[in-house]
Amino acid sequence: MASIQIHPCLLFLALVLCPVLLAHAKTALAPEAPAPAEATADAPSPVSESQSLEHILEKGMQYKTFLRMLKDTQVGAQVVNQMQDSITGLTVMAPTDNAFNSLKPGTLNKLTQQQQSELIMYHILPKYYSFVTFQTTSNPVPTQATSEEGTCTVNITSSSNQANISTGVIDTTISNTLYADFPLAVYSVDKVLLSPDLFGPKSAKSHSATPTESNAKKNGTSALAPSSESEDDTNADTKSTSGAGLKGVKWGSLGGLLFMFILNLF
Repeated sequence: MASIQIHPCLLFLALVLCPVLLAHAKTALAPEAPAPAEATADAPSPVSESQSLEHILEKGMQYKTFLRMLKDTQVGAQVVNQMQDSITGLTVMAPTDNAFNSLKPGTLNKLTQQQQSELIMYHILPKYYSFVTFQTTSNPVPTQATSEEGTCTVNITSSSNQANISTGVIDTTISNTLYADFPLAVYSVDKVLLSPDLFGPKSAKSHSATPTESNAKKNGTSALAPSSESEDDTNADTKSTSGAGLKGVKWGSLGGLLFMFILNLF
């Protein structure tokens, strides 16, 4: 029987390639590891219908004016957007229709669109307050409204069963809790919260001042008083005129003396 001879080169290749082939075979037969799940940020849960400010006020049935102004000023839409990702919540003080009817006739009509928006924002606190937390709240309490002087505020005082709100213009009481579940609390108030910025004595003076007077006050001068610049110009003109007069007198005197000297020669 003939013996089979294996070339040394083939034996060398077999020894080198076998481990590599076995490693590839194990890799091919091994089950694929599941792909890691992509990390996704937790999306804020949508506001349910029961947490909708519009739904809460409609259910109360006596907040039609406040609802209308929320829509007209688009503050209601801002509230919805803020509630989607707010970590502090919101508190709304909702005046009743009787509260708006108690205002002087034409009060709302005198306000510009921007001022009406500020009035509604003044009824919204940028934090969730349960009725119990009113007892430990530090005053002044900021609102969503702002003015030239900064954030508009209110003062809230509370006992075990009653909470009072003071704006510096009016005082009123929280008469009813319409809704209180984080991130939204809605309370009923018997008066419209009038801010000092819009309805205080300082506001009345600023609205009655004429533009000329306002600009004069800002510049620190009276509208009728001449400016220092104009005074300087007047003084400069006077000095130049008097200087020219003196020069004329001097040249006239010299001419007279020269004429007399010539006459004496003859």
